[in-house]
Amino acid sequence: MLELNETSLETFTFGDGDEDKYYILINLRTNSDGVDLQRLASADPRYFDDILNKMGCLLMLTGVEIDELLSRGELDSNNLHASLFNLAKKEGIIL
Repeated sequence: MLELNETSLETFTFGDGDEDKYYILINLRTNSDGVDLQRLASADPRYFDDILNKMGCLLMLTGVEIDELLSRGELDSNNLHASLFNLAKKEGIIL
């Protein structure tokens, strides 16, 4: 079973709006280096999901989605990594 310390939370911004900010929960067992933005930017859109999976992406959400989950009380802004990890476990994304 994957543990919290075997994951990381990375954030990337590609614009000014919340919809341009991405939060990516990474499986460090699969990829200890995290997301390679250069590789991701040059990826063929048809294989985008496959490349994210190879980079260890467990879950990717926009800032808008994170804000919604925060407003519902499903995430804790003071401990976003752990609360997102726990939510992914609860939803069956992480077994």
